[in-house]
Amino acid sequence: MLTDSQKKFPLIIGHRGAPREAPENTLESFRLAWEQGADGIEADFRLTADGRIVCMHDETTGRTTGVDLRVADTSLKELRRLDAGHGKGAAWSGAVIPTLDEVLAAIPHSTWFFIEIKSGPEIIPHLGRVLQASGLSPERFRLLAFNADLVAELKRQFPDWRACWLCDYRHTLLNNVWRPSRAGVLDTLHRTGADGLASANRAFLDRDLAETLKGLGKELHVWTVDRPSAAHRLCALGVDSIMTNRPGWLRQRLAESPAP
Repeated sequence: MLTDSQKKFPLIIGHRGAPREAPENTLESFRLAWEQGADGIEADFRLTADGRIVCMHDETTGRTTGVDLRVADTSLKELRRLDAGHGKGAAWSGAVIPTLDEVLAAIPHSTWFFIEIKSGPEIIPHLGRVLQASGLSPERFRLLAFNADLVAELKRQFPDWRACWLCDYRHTLLNNVWRPSRAGVLDTLHRTGADGLASANRAFLDRDLAETLKGLGKELHVWTVDRPSAAHRLCALGVDSIMTNRPGWLRQRLAESPAP
């Protein structure tokens, strides 16, 4: 877990930057999140056809740029021609899709960076080179992935870097059960050697699970939280970070309205 000397409690992390105002997963969005007082940012990364790591959530670029290209089949040069500010207004026109190298170079001192990996294990050698070349200490970085086997491989190859398993939960109304089960979540964390759980904000996440994770020395990060009432609940559970699309706004609301 993060210690009190390492962090404010909990961290407010800009989910893809500050995408309510700025184009998601761009340097412009990240800078706005930092300006708004976010403790750090979360961003998504994929491998291009020519082995570069770029910041993009979706498999294709259509939703955020208006031109539909598959990232894995496209070179960095081609991707850089796209307008990552598409649909966000003239103020953001001309924003480009950044590389991981560029984001690492822009990170302010003493902020946090959550790197969500959207590609498969083929990205690992390239990721290793970029992280090593950055010269940055792994202390304030977290590697995130939905693929449990990828998390295990990240822990094997980068033992000094903390990696957390991303898990969303699905509730089945027919038999009133959650998938994966609580036992399944804990088993996956143990099997992969993950340093923590990055969880969707669902009712599945309660005090019992939070305290179990804490007892195991695991971190708990939660996305995507844009309502003060939800943030207050998570603060009471003792989560390590809250990922939000509105980092500045949410921090202000929490400061203005004490927990009930």
